[in-house]
Amino acid sequence: MHHVLRRLDLNLLPIFDAVFRHRSVRLAAAELAMSTSALSHALTRLRDFLQDPLFYREGHKMCPSVYACQLAPYIADALCALNQHLSPVQPFDPLSSKETFRIAVTDYTAFSVFPGLMNSIQQTAPGIDFELCYLPHNPALNELLAGEVDLALSFSEPDEVRHPDLEEIDLFSDEFVVLSHAARTSLTLEAYLAAGHLVVTPWNEKRGLLDTHLARLGLARRITLKTPSMLSSPFIVAESELLMAIPSSVARRLETLASVKTFRLPFAVPRFTVKIYSHKRSGKKNSTAWLKNTIYRSVQQKTDGDAAGLSPACVAAAAPAGSR
Repeated sequence: MHHVLRRLDLNLLPIFDAVFRHRSVRLAAAELAMSTSALSHALTRLRDFLQDPLFYREGHKMCPSVYACQLAPYIADALCALNQHLSPVQPFDPLSSKETFRIAVTDYTAFSVFPGLMNSIQQTAPGIDFELCYLPHNPALNELLAGEVDLALSFSEPDEVRHPDLEEIDLFSDEFVVLSHAARTSLTLEAYLAAGHLVVTPWNEKRGLLDTHLARLGLARRITLKTPSMLSSPFIVAESELLMAIPSSVARRLETLASVKTFRLPFAVPRFTVKIYSHKRSGKKNSTAWLKNTIYRSVQQKTDGDAAGLSPACVAAAAPAGSR
């Protein structure tokens, strides 16, 4: 592979390019900070290797041969591409950047992060765009490795193993609560297990996360409706006898939009953590580092603001299950 390049001194290619552009040994030597004799010697070596005169003198000009004219655009393009990609990474300037970030999300993580994020960057990074996409699995390791997405917003439980190729930033923790129609007055474990359940499975899982916890207790529930989207779910619950497990931060907001009521889970489930995932070998180190920091700060500001403005009833709804 690359049998020609192994035998060719690649330092000769910028010399060819400079002579071709300037049509002058003197001007090419000045551009490359070489003596004219050193450049002429290098040009002789390239002629010998390619077995072509490449340039011939006509008055004060170095005119290219037919073969040199054929080579010139390929050498120029290759040098330009290498110069661009091998240059040191420039500092990232969010104020002037026109970059587009592709981020893997679920309904829940987009709902939790993007309202505050878009509000915070309108002035600091007005030219930046986002492309949100849903992925069929968690975490998005392959997509992050291939550069198909820049970041992934997802969640994990305390006992999950960290992947060695992924960097993780903890954004906030949350817990599952249960949504029911507004007429329900209480929720026991017996009633929970007897009910039909609407389960949101963002990665098209066979069952929900809570089914794993129930199985550890030797229990099971009936999944009546499974959907990858959270959008219609509270309105379905409001008009039916179905129950729906949902993060508490989302439940508080949905209570104002649909005729639903929130109950704590009637069995113990550990809190989970919403995280930013990125690949350690990301090709956009500077810009993704800025974005991760911006997401973190916007979420913390929102969390602090929500805590300051919560009514006593909302504080009770947001408290861990063991404290209510």
